[in-house]
Amino acid sequence: MATQYGISGTTAKGIAASVERGVAEGVLGPGAALPPVRRLADELGVSPGTVATAYKELRGRGIVVTRGRGGTVVASAPAVASRRPPKVPPGLRDLAGGHPDPGLLPGLVPPSRLAPGARSHRSTPRLARLEEVVRDWLRADGVPVDHVTFAHGALDLIGRLLSVELRPGDAVAMEDPGYHHLLDLVTALGLRSVPVAVDDEGMRPDALRGALRAGVRAVVCSPRAQNPYGGCFSAERRDALREALEEQPDVLVVENDHASAVTEAPLRTLTGGGLPRWVHVRTVSKFLGADLRWAAAACDATTLARHDGRLLLTSGWVSHLLQEAVYGLLTDEATRALVSRARETYALRRTALLRELGARDFEAHGASGMNVWVPVADESAVVNGLRSYGWWVAAGARFRLSSGPGVRISVAELEPADAARLASDFAAVLGESEATYGG
Repeated sequence: MATQYGISGTTAKGIAASVERGVAEGVLGPGAALPPVRRLADELGVSPGTVATAYKELRGRGIVVTRGRGGTVVASAPAVASRRPPKVPPGLRDLAGGHPDPGLLPGLVPPSRLAPGARSHRSTPRLARLEEVVRDWLRADGVPVDHVTFAHGALDLIGRLLSVELRPGDAVAMEDPGYHHLLDLVTALGLRSVPVAVDDEGMRPDALRGALRAGVRAVVCSPRAQNPYGGCFSAERRDALREALEEQPDVLVVENDHASAVTEAPLRTLTGGGLPRWVHVRTVSKFLGADLRWAAAACDATTLARHDGRLLLTSGWVSHLLQEAVYGLLTDEATRALVSRARETYALRRTALLRELGARDFEAHGASGMNVWVPVADESAVVNGLRSYGWWVAAGARFRLSSGPGVRISVAELEPADAARLASDFAAVLGESEATYGG
């Protein structure tokens, strides 16, 4: 017999699959309460132990959480659902996606430039010449380069490390608001996200200390171009965070420098101090193109061994064809010039929007990177209101854990000439919202 939620099954596996299906299809949304164990057992004609086992499996996989007397509910970001943004309606300017401007991306390296033997991994998983380029790139920003490795993008590397280092149920300190795909990744691995508040200088030290006291096993942070808030570490903030982390030497620190080459803010890295367990990750998606699924990382010796050991058991290595393409672009003078122009352009577009919003007395954040975060009282009202003016921005809900509401505006393709119009439309939308709701 099915319950009011449509849960069915006669075994723990079947019941868990039924709940998972309901979550994946959107029938059971985040926060939806599941029936108490005994009641569901009676309705399905199974033992309470069978239902309890099903709920335990769902908890371990990050699909549901148990809140004591509050019962078992669907997780706020269940592992079988996604914080993927809705499709952009036709005819709107997309300022929600967060992708780089296609006009500021280089073309791919033609096959004629690939070195002989590029189609074979030969005896080494990493091209020596690309490894040297990576070392020079990281060393210039003060990142230790004794141990480097490659992966199929930043999320691939971070997911692999968290799955090796942690176990389901372990806690990870995450920026709040933070990058939605990382928040989903942590949940999908069966881990718990502990929110760490951010400001214009990145993670707040007091919030990080609170997460460390709560027993987190890893910390994931952005030293600059924080997505969606735009924060970047100052020297003082970097030192304060490092001091807090040095008190917990067993915690793995993951530094995600995702927009490195197109961020005008200098890198003030947590690495190179007294941290025993760390990894600094860089991807090329923001300045060479999202289709180049490649990332480089520098890390401590233990982290290198654990990452590369797991990589060997899965894909084995990163394609040498891909490595050749990345090497060709990173060493191409025309590409370097284009990346430099992109860095200047994104900074100009971001500051133009911040200036226009500030002129209208709006609080807005975007110290670095490609995004601007604007706190608002009602995300839906702002998103839908701007839609009526032809703009499509991202509601902040999918970036947040416990922080206040806001919207994220991607400036990657927002020309400075359009910033004033967007800010004016923003003011009009908020005026209409206050008139409607009496704000």
